[in-house]
Amino acid sequence: MATFPVISLEKLNGEERATIMEQIKDACENWGFFELLNHGIPHEFLDTVERLTKEHYKKCMEQRFKELVASKALEGLQAEVTDMDWESTFFLRHLPESNMAEIPDLAHEYRKVMKEFALKLEKLAEELLDLFCENLGLEKGYLKKAFHGTRGPTFGTKVSNYPPCPKPDKIKGLRAHTDAGGIILLFQDAQVSGLQLLKDGQWVDVPPMRHSVVINLGDQLEVITNGKYKSVEHRVIAQTNGARMSIASFYNPGSDAIIHPAPALVENKQLYPKFVFEDYMKLYAGLKFQAKEPRFQAMKARETTLPIATA
Repeated sequence: MATFPVISLEKLNGEERATIMEQIKDACENWGFFELLNHGIPHEFLDTVERLTKEHYKKCMEQRFKELVASKALEGLQAEVTDMDWESTFFLRHLPESNMAEIPDLAHEYRKVMKEFALKLEKLAEELLDLFCENLGLEKGYLKKAFHGTRGPTFGTKVSNYPPCPKPDKIKGLRAHTDAGGIILLFQDAQVSGLQLLKDGQWVDVPPMRHSVVINLGDQLEVITNGKYKSVEHRVIAQTNGARMSIASFYNPGSDAIIHPAPALVENKQLYPKFVFEDYMKLYAGLKFQAKEPRFQAMKARETTLPIATA
């Protein structure tokens, strides 16, 4: 099987640009995932994010998770659990408005660092979207505009910890799913693995690498590219040893953005429907852990005469 794509952006603006752009194209078309090195976010800053995230979990969330495990009797599982995940999470919203001030228990330094991290990731997401445009033959800024709606993109972060699990064969860290949104940027634990994606019917490990950012494509990019790029099913396997940190940031369309295949990418047939992003998210909320194709079909069935945005 082909090796999971790891791409360095270090020489993107030099003589290796064509090679790097081809690596990105191949990863988007054939994997829906890739791991980025030399992405422009300083290593020392990522070390600070990791340290503060792990401190926050220890101080504010570990005990809560232990109580949840006890209350649900998850330690001595005999049968497989299919309706919950072995994870401890909280969510930060950045755009269109931040909820950072409302999250309890966040230390001042952690709040400040996560705000800065969001800005760096937002910039990286928009740079990547423009690289995708270049590879797809779309004008620069097309994808950003397609995501914009009336108030700009939606951007948020899911901070997760996956504690050691006594019965990893009975419960997933996170059940298999595709991501509903646009482009996802993941800063994950460099020591403890667990993330897997489905490639050609086989589960493939996403290798933990220090200071990397893992990129994956959501359902909306599949729609806008008319299937040229695909969102890919992935999951997290619970581990018996070591707690795994995962900080996933979702750069998604604005809630009222009208999503549809880019006319330039509809060669013979438009394969995907046109819909309002918020309507898709409402449908996804109840069907996250099911196949994506019926979601697209359901949106097609309710397709209306929405105006095509001049993105």
